[in-house]
Amino acid sequence: MKQLTIFIFTLGITAGTTAQSPATAQPAAIQMASTAMQLWPDTGDSSAIRWTYDEGVVWKGLEGLWYNTGDARYYKYIQHQVDRLVDKEGNIRTYKPEDYNLDNILCGRMLLMLFEVTGQEKYYKAAGILRQQLREQPRTAQGSFWHKKKYTEQVWLDGLYMAQPFFAEYGALFHEDSVFDDITNQFVAIGKNTRDPKTGLLYHGWDESRAEKWADKQTGRSANFWARAMGWYGMALVDALDYFPANHPGRKTLQEILARYAAAIVKVQDPASGCWWDVLDKPNEKGNYFEASASSMFVYTLAKGVRKGYLPASYRATAEKGWGGILKKFFTAGDNGQATLNGTVSVSGLGGTPNRDGSYAYYISEKVVPNDAKGVGAFLLAADEMEMKPAIGKTVLLDEYYNNEHKKDITGATIRFHYIWDEMDNNGYGIWGHVFRMNGAHTDTLTVAPTAANLAKASVYIIVDPDNERESPAPNYPTDQDITAVENWVKAGGFLVLMANDSANCEFTHFNRLAAHFGIQFNFDDYHKVTGNQFEMGAFTMTGQDSIFRNTKKIYIKELSTLSLSGPAKPVFTDAGHNIMAVARVGKGTVFAVGDPWFYNEYTDGRKLPADFENYNAARDLSNWLLQQAKIK
Repeated sequence: MKQLTIFIFTLGITAGTTAQSPATAQPAAIQMASTAMQLWPDTGDSSAIRWTYDEGVVWKGLEGLWYNTGDARYYKYIQHQVDRLVDKEGNIRTYKPEDYNLDNILCGRMLLMLFEVTGQEKYYKAAGILRQQLREQPRTAQGSFWHKKKYTEQVWLDGLYMAQPFFAEYGALFHEDSVFDDITNQFVAIGKNTRDPKTGLLYHGWDESRAEKWADKQTGRSANFWARAMGWYGMALVDALDYFPANHPGRKTLQEILARYAAAIVKVQDPASGCWWDVLDKPNEKGNYFEASASSMFVYTLAKGVRKGYLPASYRATAEKGWGGILKKFFTAGDNGQATLNGTVSVSGLGGTPNRDGSYAYYISEKVVPNDAKGVGAFLLAADEMEMKPAIGKTVLLDEYYNNEHKKDITGATIRFHYIWDEMDNNGYGIWGHVFRMNGAHTDTLTVAPTAANLAKASVYIIVDPDNERESPAPNYPTDQDITAVENWVKAGGFLVLMANDSANCEFTHFNRLAAHFGIQFNFDDYHKVTGNQFEMGAFTMTGQDSIFRNTKKIYIKELSTLSLSGPAKPVFTDAGHNIMAVARVGKGTVFAVGDPWFYNEYTDGRKLPADFENYNAARDLSNWLLQQAKIK
């Protein structure tokens, strides 16, 4: 008989929910995602689907919703759509490299995600095709990519989002450090060429040749500040920054550009509605209107900029006001679990036939339509980001010293792997790290032995699956000095998480010397064995009565070490007389222990377990509990 032994704490847990529409209690993002997947199904005639940025921004929004919910429907939809376009050799159907069109690069971000998750070489090959386009992409004399080959010498703000985040992510993943100088230069160049010094706003496009009808003959600039162009540009900044090395000087440069951008955007936000106008600086001009996609992009950029520490906290209020305006003005919930997003301009460009002259009259003449893909995708991105709490000043530190495994990646470089924050395959903690960040925590790693100095910044310190000699040729074991540092840190108020593994896959002797200081011992056993995919063999039923897993009913843990407890350690979950999880109060701090790595992606990302298992919810519950108790460091 399975039972839960209750260990009482007074702190409550509230599970985060996706931003709600005022018309219904059902999450707005989930309704909009349902609408997107019905409008653009991932089955049927594949001849209708195209490799386009319209699809790409929707997929990116669904990717964020997957991270925020653990619902693999969104991941599987993205993969199905991409697989309809990418064959086993990595060729991309409907993509024409000879067009040198930056719009075709955006979907490459999904290729990188799918490669990270699955390791399938076809995604790597397809991403490499797009990387080759960027190597050959025509450029201005200053080094900026032309928007398209047929748009000779033209740079559009849109193109920064289409290309630069992919460029940065590819460079980070595959060790092309030189790309960050290039990316920095392109952001600097477009700013010099399109930024209006009076308002701080950026014009839609720039023509180096000054030959286009829309281009000012002196400056080369187009004539107006189109909202969605600036929206693309802002998202490009915050997304590219995700991949910049911490010590790269371009990181500071891009943050300075973002600060100027944010200051300009706030000034043209409508004070009553919180939304933004299609032509940003002409709120009172006849025909101008509030535009949904741009408003969503500005909300995403400002909220993410605050959360990542690029922008002052005051901009969060601007984002919240904008998000409220979007839900009120553009979003309509349906009765069937779906929704409508109104207010998105279908397209606005420069030049071509018939000539799009960049005038105010031109911008307001383009059609405004419901459920345009660009608007739906931007809305999902904004909803995803508004789900992320602002920084709460707490750092979750993950050990990479006792767990210190390495492997060769697809480029032949040696990389860290196994239970690390930025790893998205089955073995990683990519999802769990995201859950902590959803709750406003900063995630970091410790690659050396713990000391009083390097633990001082941590509110939570996680040690998982220490290496044995099979996993590492020279394992790092906790020394007396290490143990003293960790024990003193806990006594002073730190929150320690100890996660072992089954006896065949974890070092116990030295790890137990550390655990013993808190009344915990990991047993040399292999409890809860599972045969193949008979997942019910690994099921535990939670009652929801404890103070930790209040929103979780059924979890999956297989092949774990049980616990022997003494002194301050008390069981919080038992099964058939075996201690599965425990908590110890020691001094001002706390220790949580479980005999399994548990929250690795394979069993939290929803792709493998049946839907009735709630490991993602359990990860949220435990993360909430840890962060609510842990002190700010």
